[in-house]
Amino acid sequence: MLGLSSLTLASLGSASVGTRSIHAQPTGLGSELASYPSAWLPNGVRSRFVNGINGLRVHVLEAGHETPNRPALLLLHGFPELAYSWRNVMVPLAEAGYHVFAPDVRGYGRTTGWSSDYDADLAPFRRLNKVRDALGLVLAFGHRSVAAVIGHDAGSPLAGWCAITRPDIFPAVVMMSAPFGGTTTLPFDTADAPPRIPTPNRQSIYDDLAALPRPRKHYQRYYTTRGANENMWHASQGIHDFIRGYYHFKSADWEGNTPYRLAARTAEEWAKMPNYYIMQLNQGMAETVADVMPSAAHIAANSWLPDSALSVYAEEYGRTSFQGGLNGYRMGGSRVGAEEVQLYAGRTIDQPSMFISGASDWGTYQSPGAFERMQEVACTDMRAVHLVDGAGHWVQQEQSEMTSKLLLEFLGGLA
Repeated sequence: MLGLSSLTLASLGSASVGTRSIHAQPTGLGSELASYPSAWLPNGVRSRFVNGINGLRVHVLEAGHETPNRPALLLLHGFPELAYSWRNVMVPLAEAGYHVFAPDVRGYGRTTGWSSDYDADLAPFRRLNKVRDALGLVLAFGHRSVAAVIGHDAGSPLAGWCAITRPDIFPAVVMMSAPFGGTTTLPFDTADAPPRIPTPNRQSIYDDLAALPRPRKHYQRYYTTRGANENMWHASQGIHDFIRGYYHFKSADWEGNTPYRLAARTAEEWAKMPNYYIMQLNQGMAETVADVMPSAAHIAANSWLPDSALSVYAEEYGRTSFQGGLNGYRMGGSRVGAEEVQLYAGRTIDQPSMFISGASDWGTYQSPGAFERMQEVACTDMRAVHLVDGAGHWVQQEQSEMTSKLLLEFLGGLA
C-alpha cells in the first residue's frame, strides 16, 4: 500500500479541500493525521483525536466540551458517511446543555488502527468489537454513562447493540434510517424433539434476483465483492461526482423515492426498490448512480449538501478508499462474530428508544418486517417514531433542524 508523503499529510491540515488522486492513506497503528481545519466545521464544533481506544486512534468531532460535567451524547454515523455527517445537529444539542461527540467509526475517515486491505482479518470489524470501540470512547471522555447513543444507517444497529449489551452505559437510544429488527434466537423447548434433518440446498433469494426477467443483485452482496471498492473509489466520473450522485439518489431530492411497505422478503418484492438497493446485475454502484446524476442547476440549489461539504467527503474517502466501511458489510455477511452475539439471544431494548427516518427513505422498509418488529418486539419502550417530510436517507443532513428538534424532545422526556 502506498503511503502519503509528508507534504500530502501536511496539506490535510489546510483549509482548502482539493480534488487530487491519492492511492490510500496508511490506516494502521502509528498513522497520525492532522485534525480538521476549523473552516470545515460550524462554530462550536472541534476536531480532535483520542488515543488508546481498543487499538484505535479515534478521530472525533466534539461540541459542548467547554463546560465540564455535562450529560453526554454519542453519535454514530453510517456508510458512506463520517462523523462530519452530524455537524449540523451537534451545535443545537450542545447549546441545549450536552457534551456531544461523534467519532469516525472504525474503518472510516481519520480514525487509524485498522486495515483497509480486502484480505485483512475481518474480526476487528465484528459488531461487538465496534461496541467496545464506543464504550472505550465514552469512558475515555470521563463519562460513566451517556444520556443517549444515537446512530444513523449502519450506526443505527450499532447503537442498538450498544443498548442491548450495556444498558447501564447507554440508558437511551435513538436509531435512524435502519430499523433494529431484534436479536437472534436460539432453539427453545427442544429437549424431546427429534433430530433435525438438514434442509437440502435451495436456491437463495440472491439467485432469484439474478433470475428475474431484468436480472438484479442486492447492494449488500455487491458490497462484499472484491471489485466494489475499486468501482466506487476510482469511479469513471471521479469520486466527487460519485458521492454527489450516491447522496442525491438516496435523498428526497430524487423524485423516485416514494417508499412503502413490501409484502414479503422475495426477489419480486425486493425488485420494487430503487437500483441503489436492488442493483442491475451487470452494473457497479458507480454506474448505478451515474444514471441519475443531478443537473448543475440542481447541485447549485442544494442547501443541505453544498459542494464545499461534499468536498470533505471526497477528500476523506479519496484518501482511505471505501474498503473500511465495506469490511463492515463483509463481516455482516460472514459468520465472523455470529457466536458471540448469540449470548444476547432474546434480549430486547428495554430502555427508552426512538426511531427517526426520512419520509422518502426506502431504508425504513428495505428489510420487510423489521420496521414492525422494532416497534412491537425488539424495543419495549419505544417513545416515538418519526418519518420526516423533506428527507430521504440522510435525514440528519437533509433536515437537520427538524432532526435536532426531535432529538431534543426525546431527550427532554427522559427521567
